[in-house]
Amino acid sequence: MLSLDRTFNRPCLSYLDPGFQVIEVRTRENCDSIHGLLIVGSENLPEAIHFPEEIGERIKELAGLDFPIYGICAGMVLMSKGSPEQGNNRLGLMDVTVAGELMASKIETYLSIPALGTKPVKAVFDESHYIQEVAPNVGILSEYNGKIVFVRQGNLLASAFHPDSSADDRVYRYFLDIVNGKI
Repeated sequence: MLSLDRTFNRPCLSYLDPGFQVIEVRTRENCDSIHGLLIVGSENLPEAIHFPEEIGERIKELAGLDFPIYGICAGMVLMSKGSPEQGNNRLGLMDVTVAGELMASKIETYLSIPALGTKPVKAVFDESHYIQEVAPNVGILSEYNGKIVFVRQGNLLASAFHPDSSADDRVYRYFLDIVNGKI
């Protein structure tokens, strides 16, 4: 996990699978001991995010090997190939373009995500961006008010919402299924 937000709730992941261990990625070497990567951050941070260049380069290498990576909020912006914030740490992993704020305040809502079943998924948006464009190789998993907020491209996921702010663990289970090669 590359946590760009100190408020990220680690225990929300650990209970999903007794064999699952959450570690923070702080060095390039940390990337060599993981099986999946979460890039998590607050949506008001993308232009100010800084992590060592060698970590960014290793993440790009892993993505090229179809390594499972899930970008949440600012992580989604970093993973996009295009966005309003074209910072130095742009990873450019996903064939998506993100746009400005979906909403300027924090809201909780329910999303229809057919890949996760028929029951709506609780989602928390906090000054979130949205995805404006996707390439044909990107699957749209969910929209909110006509705006794309959750996508998948191979083993790469990105969401505009924070699933760790919800008691509903289906989004993380979906990512773990990708990590474990089940889907």
